[in-house]
This record gives sequence, structure tokens and C-alpha cells, in this order.
Amino acid sequence: MSEKRDYYEVLGVDRNADANELKTKYRKIALKYHPDKNPGDTEAEEKFKEAAEAYEVLSNPEKRQMYDQFGHRAFENGGAGQSGGFRDFEDIFSSFGDIFEDFFGFRGGRGGRTRAQRGADLRYDLKIEFTDAAFGKETELELEKMETCDECRGTGAKPGTEPQTCNQCRGSGQFVRTQGFFQVKSVCPKCRGQGKIITEPCPKCRGQQQVATRKTVELKIPAGVDNGSRLRLAGEGEPGVNGGPPGDLYVFLHVKPHDIFERRDNDVVCKVELSFIQAALGDEITVPTLTGEEIVEIPKGTQYGDTVKLTNMGIPALRTGLPGDQIVEVHLKTPKHMSKRQEELMREFEKLESEKLTSKIKRIFTRNGEKSSKAAK
Repeated sequence: MSEKRDYYEVLGVDRNADANELKTKYRKIALKYHPDKNPGDTEAEEKFKEAAEAYEVLSNPEKRQMYDQFGHRAFENGGAGQSGGFRDFEDIFSSFGDIFEDFFGFRGGRGGRTRAQRGADLRYDLKIEFTDAAFGKETELELEKMETCDECRGTGAKPGTEPQTCNQCRGSGQFVRTQGFFQVKSVCPKCRGQGKIITEPCPKCRGQQQVATRKTVELKIPAGVDNGSRLRLAGEGEPGVNGGPPGDLYVFLHVKPHDIFERRDNDVVCKVELSFIQAALGDEITVPTLTGEEIVEIPKGTQYGDTVKLTNMGIPALRTGLPGDQIVEVHLKTPKHMSKRQEELMREFEKLESEKLTSKIKRIFTRNGEKSSKAAK
């Protein structure tokens, strides 16, 4: 089989097949070409592996999308979409043990071997500063988690000894009872489905295969993360069981609010207070930014709520790295205490404004009156 067949063709489904149809078709092919049903048949073994590889890709939404777009090239040369493939039959049984359990009535695809199980994922909630979210940061996390026991290397047995095959189920993990023409299978009560019994438990883990430990892991927070962002540390979850891979650690980020800045998408907003005089006559003011201070020119006649934009001085986008802007919002500050002279000047200003408004209204009425007179003539 020098050239790979189309994965949809291998499973006998069309390109719009849903997850249930994929699983049903794969179960049928796997049962037909299972090595225990075809001993010594190399062609059946190849078809068994081929079906497993096709199902591994098409049953994963991300890998399926890449395959639909790029075909087999998506998984060549160890690319990001690499399917991983399978080393041997046991690797297949470990990955799709739930399917084989349905076939044979017990866990594990061949001879009742205990199925490897992936470790549980862990969650860690981390509070970070506003500026760390904006520019990124490398930090360390202190975790309390389970690890594979280094004393017994995860066997659960005392060093120098090994778990013994259960003499009741002979390692199958199943207890079989015959009732007339039927055979009823249940979990072996002696080994609890493990197929092996630990006669001399490891003194460190007491036969549990895992021990609680404290561990320090390094975390790189990329620039541009936001409140609620989730980072994944592969393999830093709980250890797997029976040789299964470990789970992952998911770090959920909680960004502390800033005293000055507010985030809006990739823009940062800061509010500045201006006096009535500054807003009316214009001014140059110093405003804080994420990287220091900048001088901003306030134009004459600035109104409450007007904004000034500082281009590319916001937060970099998480995916592209392109920075947003900083928006300076103007808020007018009304004086609470004024001297008599200040009040006099304010009233004089108000009078001038009123006269200016009255004059403007008169001009409008005068023009309208002249237009009406011309129209009457």
C-alpha cells in the first residue's frame, strides 16, 4: 500500500458523514479485520491499521478540517496537523478502547489486557496585572498534583516485585458465567477488572501507582491576552493509568482592572479632566500611556466626551501582534469654589455669550424678513 487511499474511501463514507456514521463504519471495518479474527493475515492487519488511521483523523474536527483542505499533505513532515499514526496494535486499542469494549464485552482489544487511560486535565486560575496581559510575561506556577510514583515507576508493586496475574480471571479482567446457551461477562471481583493483583504494595504509594506532589511549571503568557483567556500546558495534568498519556493543564487568566486604563478590544482608553478654559482655548497636556507619558494637543473648542487618538499605542492583537490605539476621552472639570473676581468674569463671559446669541438670532430674523419682502414684491 505504497500510496495512501482517501480516508473517506477507506471508511466507506461520503465527505459529509457525521460523527456517528464515522464511528459505525469504523466499528464494522475494525471488527472484520481485527487481528484476533485474522491471525497471520498481513493484508487484514494492514487494512485494520489503515482504518484506524483514517478514523483517528476524521473523528477529530480539527484534523478533519485540515485533511479536507490539504489532504494527506497536512500530516507530512511532522507539521502542526500531524496525525501521529499508530506504533502498533496496542496503540490502536489504547486510543479506541471504548469501541473495542463494545465488540468484545471487556476493556482492551486483545486478550482482555487492561486499557491505558489518559490522565485527567487540571485547571489553574491565575490573576495577572493589566500590563502583563498587554505585553506578556513569563512566570512560574506552583501546583499540587498527582505524579507517577518514582519508587515503583507506576506499577504499584514494591520495588523488586511485580504485580501477579489474577488466578481467578487469568489476566482477562473478566468473570464469565455460563447460563444455558448464554455467557454472561462481568468484572472480575478479585482483581476488579485489572487482570493483575499487587501482592506486595509499594511502600511509597501504597499500591496506588501515584503520589501527591508539589511541582513548579513555567508559563509563558503571550502579549494581548484578555480576561478569560485560556492557556494550555500539554502533559502537565494528572498522570495516565496503565501507561496512558498524562492530561493537560489549563490556565484561566483573570486580568486585574487598572487604575487609569480601560480595555476595549485592543484599544486602551484613559479619561482626562480639563478645565473650562483649557477646553475653550486649547492646550498641551501630558497623558499616561502603557509605555510612559505622551504630550497631547487639545484643540480649541473641545467638548465634553471628545476624544484624541494615539495611534498604535494600544494592546497588541493576540494573533497578529498588531497594536490597537490609545483613546483619550475628555471630561470637563467644573470649579467648585471661585473668588468674587472669578464669578464676575464668568458672569461677564455669560453676558457676552448671551449678547452674541441674541445678535445671531436677530441676524437670522433680519435675513428672513428681507427674503419675505422681496418675495412679496
